Amino acid sequence: MKKIVASFITALALVAPGVHAQTADAASTAAAKELFESMNYRVVLQGMMQQMTQGMAASMRGGAEAAINNNPKFGPEEKKQALAKMEAELPAVVNAMQQVMSDPSLVDDILNETVPVYARNFSADELKQITAFYRTPVGAKMLAKMPQLTGEGMQIGQQIVQRRIGPMLQKLQQQQQQQQQK
Repeated sequence: MKKIVASFITALALVAPGVHAQTADAASTAAAKELFESMNYRVVLQGMMQQMTQGMAASMRGGAEAAINNNPKFGPEEKKQALAKMEAELPAVVNAMQQVMSDPSLVDDILNETVPVYARNFSADELKQITAFYRTPVGAKMLAKMPQLTGEGMQIGQQIVQRRIGPMLQKLQQQQQQQQQK
């Protein structure tokens, strides 16, 4: 179960904005904050977090099941026991992850650390132009649809990755078996 949680946290960290050593000027920082206000970014992030937590149990279960079922060291009885243990532990892990994801300070931290990223990558003028777009009807519609689109995109991505991981794990298992036979 620890591997499941570690995998989920690693995946989340990979999609989370990074912190870089470069600094941004005050005008770009102010423009980035204005952009996030125009985007209602706090609500957008909360929607994204909610989308992520809705699929969390299924995603964690799927990853754990694949890891257990593709483990060449497990026989049928060991797989059955490992699956039962995973099912027993999963609700508590999912609950703990959902609590972390629903903590309002998480959104605050993400916002605070994302502003400098935008401020470093866009000039104040560019940020103002983006802000103007989000204040149009089409920009507002895009923002309203963003959590749904992000959630659907993540589900599609997970499905595609799972379809590719299964055959890859089988290939690795076959290679391990061939090496053990040598």
